Amino acid sequence: MAGVTFQGVSKIYPDGTRAVNDLNLDIEDGEFLVLVGPSGCGKTTALRMVAGLEDISEGQLRIGERVVNHVASRDRDIAMVFQSYALYPHLSVYDNIGFSLKLKKFDKKEIDRRVNEAAKLLGLDPYLDRKPRALSGGQRQRVAMGRAIVREPAAFLMDEPLSNLDAKLRVQTRAEIKKLQDDLGTTTIYVTHDQVEAMTMGDRVAVMRKGELQQVDAPQELYDRPVNLFVGGFIGSPAMNLVEARLERDGGELAAVAGSQRITLGEETLSARPGLKNYEGRGVILGIRPEDLEDAELEHEGAEQTLEGKVELTEALGSEVMAHFSIDANPAITDEVRELQEDAGADDALGTPAQEEEGGRTIMVGRFGARSKAAKDQRVRVAVDTRALHFFDPETGLGIYDGTE
Repeated sequence: MAGVTFQGVSKIYPDGTRAVNDLNLDIEDGEFLVLVGPSGCGKTTALRMVAGLEDISEGQLRIGERVVNHVASRDRDIAMVFQSYALYPHLSVYDNIGFSLKLKKFDKKEIDRRVNEAAKLLGLDPYLDRKPRALSGGQRQRVAMGRAIVREPAAFLMDEPLSNLDAKLRVQTRAEIKKLQDDLGTTTIYVTHDQVEAMTMGDRVAVMRKGELQQVDAPQELYDRPVNLFVGGFIGSPAMNLVEARLERDGGELAAVAGSQRITLGEETLSARPGLKNYEGRGVILGIRPEDLEDAELEHEGAEQTLEGKVELTEALGSEVMAHFSIDANPAITDEVRELQEDAGADDALGTPAQEEEGGRTIMVGRFGARSKAAKDQRVRVAVDTRALHFFDPETGLGIYDGTE
């Protein structure tokens, strides 16, 4: 096993495109690190440079203590699991798993030991004599994992290995992969576009945008303290609600005013984000996660801070109601927001500049309790957990925390 270190690593294509730009990232020995970001952000290119499938244009890449910039892929002591299973259809599960060992002239006894150990670990014992066509998608992916495990590499590299599985199987398999990595303790770099996968699997998560690393942190830290608007909008499902707001004094207390909506910020919010005091009288971007919004009718002790809106759509999910409601406030429209919308395939979910000129209307999403009576076209009062609000500088996009960031 070994750590992996990117030191000022860049990938520049002949046309001048920087797919990865000045990447500095230290992945510890035994760590499960997830690279996540929109399509085209450079995450797969970064992984392919570790694998030796892409040349490094600038910087230095180390696996353990060894600089591998010019080391052939086969000599890097890594094993890669691809999106496509890439199994040999004419070989049995046993022979697929042991294929690389056979190529390296391992003796039959050692091959048998490693293959059987991997099969037991992956629950593939009953299928060793079968051909890939007789397996389910999840079983094929486990065979691909087994082929990587038997090599006992310094690091596993995984490129969206679950994207070909259906939703239920993805949930099951991601738990299996995480447990497997915990048991093996092998350094793992995992690339995904799915931020739910990233949050549930990674010891740390590295968010990339346009070839540059935005933030690398533990999943909960990314969620609670996103360094900028892009990370805040990308992490979380459904995505963070983002509106234009202004910080104003309200009877001695600081309040966030968005259109006709006014949310007074409590002392707990201000003490956690003292930098907000520097924005009094100024515009900010206010971020509210759907899980921090609740139907005020369900708040037994009464909701102190609320938004008023009109229900546009409800989705009853059994354990909760996903409520889409509109408020008369300007949506936040920035390059980061547009990029997030495009990546999500949303065409108008967060509003347009034209709506701003007409007075502004923003569609927000709230995770309401299952007993909510919110219904389409009705007015709704929505309770806001002010302790969990997020604030971003509208010019720089940076999160507002202690005033020095």
